[in-house]
Amino acid sequence: MAALLLQSSSPVLGQNDPPALKSRHFSSRYRFVETSGEQLYINVCRGCHMVDAMGASGAASYPSLVANRNLEASFYAIDVVLNGRRAMPSFGEMMSDDQIAAVVNYLRTHFGNSYSDAVMASDVQAARR
Repeated sequence: MAALLLQSSSPVLGQNDPPALKSRHFSSRYRFVETSGEQLYINVCRGCHMVDAMGASGAASYPSLVANRNLEASFYAIDVVLNGRRAMPSFGEMMSDDQIAAVVNYLRTHFGNSYSDAVMASDVQAARR
């Protein structure tokens, strides 16, 4: 599970926490602590999209992010991370504008994607409105 930290000074979620806190429906009091796009991908995204970003099928379908034409439109990627889509949960309450921009930029410049127009935290902030 991705490393999570309470916005207050409370401890990180651990093994002894109630099952409700470990579900995919976190309170907005919890935030991811990773700061780089690569760290966020590794600790948050790769569980579903896989190490190589090829996605997976089984109980659910997790799309490939490799050479993904949908990532060309940066606003689309921002919206998906902010609000979720289909089986993907929303991460808007768990990531800051800077974190969302970092992970979107990472995805748009790795795994066979080469979209050079960088997403800024201000773009994410505007999408939240």
